[in-house]
Amino acid sequence: MAGLEAIEMNTAAEPVATVVVLHGLGADGNDFVPVVRALDLTAVGPVRFLLPHAPVIPVTINNGYRMRAWYDILGMELVRREDEAGLRRSRDDIEALLAREHERGMPAGRIVLAGFSQGCAMALLTGLRHGRRLAGIAGLSGYLPLAQHTAAERSDANALTPIFMAHGLQDEVVAIERGRASRDLLGQQGHQVEWHEYPMGHSVSLDEIADFNRWLLDVLARP
Repeated sequence: MAGLEAIEMNTAAEPVATVVVLHGLGADGNDFVPVVRALDLTAVGPVRFLLPHAPVIPVTINNGYRMRAWYDILGMELVRREDEAGLRRSRDDIEALLAREHERGMPAGRIVLAGFSQGCAMALLTGLRHGRRLAGIAGLSGYLPLAQHTAAERSDANALTPIFMAHGLQDEVVAIERGRASRDLLGQQGHQVEWHEYPMGHSVSLDEIADFNRWLLDVLARP
């Protein structure tokens, strides 16, 4: 497969929906295999899960050590020092992945784009700008990057697309205030955001998976 390499998991033959899950910094698609296995979307029908691997790049905040990352982290100040070029480059890669799904016969309205941490940032960045209406956009333990450009660059196609956001109250990597600020900005711009907070750090909890599962059933049940 050209472009991003990805783990593909199908719950049965002839899937009727696709869920793309983008991993966080330093991980890869395998990181979310257990979460995918914990989801029960039987009511939707056969589902294809795509867990792509980010490219390996040097990460400034980790002394230039090369690891899988969707974009560079220049410092702990996530707003003032953003790797705009890296963010946009990975957005193009994810758009190509979505285009391949469309070419395989999966309508955009049957695709959910989700992510954790850096993957959350990429899901929001890409999903809001995608030219076709998606079934949903989900962001876990992350934030909205390039926020100052969102209003001008977002696509009308996804103006009303449901958004699921969740965050840990004790998140030591991406402060919950950053997630709340992203939620508030999206709400001010008219987006439908379902927000959840959990007593956890920078991780995923069973309660979060249950809420995400319910939301997925809802957005994928819509015509």
